Formats: sequence, C-alpha cells, structure tokens
Amino acid sequence: MMRSRAFPPLALIALAGCTGVQSPLDPAGEQAHTVFSLLGLMTWVCGGMYLAVLFFLAWGIWRARRRIPEAPAVEPADVGLNRTLKVWAAIIVVGLTVLITASFFAERSLASARSRQAMVVRVTGHQWWWRIQYRDPATGQWIETANELHLPVDGTARIELGSADVIHSFWVPNVAGKMDVIPGRSNTIFVTPRRTGWFRGQCAEFCGAQHAHMAFDVKVETPGAFAAWLKGQAAPAVSPSDAVSQRGMDIVNSGQCAMCHVVRGGAATGRAGPDLTHVGARRSVAAGTLPMSRGALQGWIAQPQALKPGTMMPAIALAPADADAVSRYLWSLK
Repeated sequence: MMRSRAFPPLALIALAGCTGVQSPLDPAGEQAHTVFSLLGLMTWVCGGMYLAVLFFLAWGIWRARRRIPEAPAVEPADVGLNRTLKVWAAIIVVGLTVLITASFFAERSLASARSRQAMVVRVTGHQWWWRIQYRDPATGQWIETANELHLPVDGTARIELGSADVIHSFWVPNVAGKMDVIPGRSNTIFVTPRRTGWFRGQCAEFCGAQHAHMAFDVKVETPGAFAAWLKGQAAPAVSPSDAVSQRGMDIVNSGQCAMCHVVRGGAATGRAGPDLTHVGARRSVAAGTLPMSRGALQGWIAQPQALKPGTMMPAIALAPADADAVSRYLWSLK
C-alpha cells in the first residue's frame, strides 16, 4: 500500500482529516499521490519565498525607523544590478527551476500509466447523472450501470470520458486528477487506486441548475471482490417472487418507466435514463441526491422536480398501491 511521502504542511494535514472522503489532501491513488506531492513541494517553495519577502520587508521598515533623519546624500548611479538584486534573482531562478523540474517528473509519472494494461471504462456525463460502462475482459461486451464506479485496487483503469449534452468535468480528488467531459470529443484519464474504500466523485464544471447534485460514488475493492461485482452486474435482473414486487415489475415493464430506462431481462428497454437492472444495490438515488432506500425511490418517482428541480425525470402519476409496488420491485434489484 502506497503511503504519502510528500511535503504536506501541518495545516494541510489537519484540513485533510476534516474533509472526509472527498479531498485531494488525502490521496488514495497513484495519480492523486503524484499531484499531492507536487502541491506539497509548491507550497514549501512558494511559502518560503513569501515568508522571506515578509521578513526582509519588516527588517527594512525596522531599520528605516531607527535611522536618524538627515539630508539625503547624492550618490552616483549604480552600474548594473546591486548585490541584493543579484541574490534575489538567484533565489527566484533556483525556486522556479525546482518547480519546473518537479512538474516535469510529475507529468512523466502521470503518463506512465498509459503503457500499462488497463481495464476500459466508459463514463458519459448527462444532465445530471453519469452513465458508466465496463468492457468485460472475457467477452468484450459492455456492462452498464450508473452513478457508481467500482475499481480494483492496484489495477489501472482507462476511463474514456464523453458527454451527451453540455460540458461536464470528471473529478475524484482522492484517487486521480480532473478531466473535462466535452460533447463530441472523447477524453481519457488513467486511474490507479492504491487504497480500498468508498470515495466521492463530483462534476467539477458548472453544467446547469443541478450541477451540485451530479455526484457519483467510487468504490475501490480487492480484485476478487471487483470481479464478483462485475459478474453480478452482467447478470440480468431476477424476477421477484412476491406478488407486490411482481406487480411493480409489470408496471415498470409496461408503463412510462420502460420508455426511458432499461431493466435487462425484462421488457423495459429505454436508453434515455440510467440502467435500472441493479439499481437497488447502489448507494444513492438521483446521482447522490438521496441515500438509497425504498422511500427515496418512491419519492423520486412521484416528485422528482421537488427533489431535483430541472431534472429530465418526469413525475410519474401512480396510485399509492402501485407506487409502493414499483419502489418495492426496484429496491429488490440488487
């Protein structure tokens, strides 16, 4: 497991402990560690220069206040730079050289992931949610989910980014850097997580009224656990055994839900909205807007505009018994 060897000031370390699981100051991935190390070095170099300027400014003011007023002496023009200016110029050149050299090696470190064998993941930004597709290494087929990215620890993922509407930005600060998601263009970011756990991702480019509610969860797990999860995601939805959930499945397959959503193994084949095949296993509803629960699912179906104004999800008018059946069915899709 990789441990940080950067130069973090104490204030940054304290801040990292207070910001939870979405912080570039607590790197859990190779790329995030590289960026954090560069940030630490820049903080020390620039902070040292700033303190030196303040020290000499204070020293100059102190000397001027102690000096006895007298008539200003007329001195000949100085030829060339005086010694003080030469010293400061040398300090600035050395500092910039250190930063440029460190930036060069950081770029090389980030680019080194391109030469590795990597798992391919497609991430498409929508207003305001994320479509996530994995290429099955065994079959080459694409396995789709939404708003939740799973990655194996110590493995490199090639994440191909695209947008279905406006400019978004893919950002998981604990694991990697930031990459814009641009309509009509495919950008690529490589991610190599080094620590297991849950981390929060976020759209980092203003993309409309619900930009703040365009989050996604990232789970870094062992290779075995990831392989088992991916195999489960590839499987179609299981038909429910109880009558209420069965009623919910019939409503989803024959009603408005089927026009926008797909449930693999059923009659719902829409593509406008997120894949619901295993929606009940996700941590949140509506891209991080609500924690996953039956109540959240039922509220989202009935009043999406009240929970996320401006969302493309229309309100679905269902009788109370039907709404309960649909939420029970979706909750069972693990």
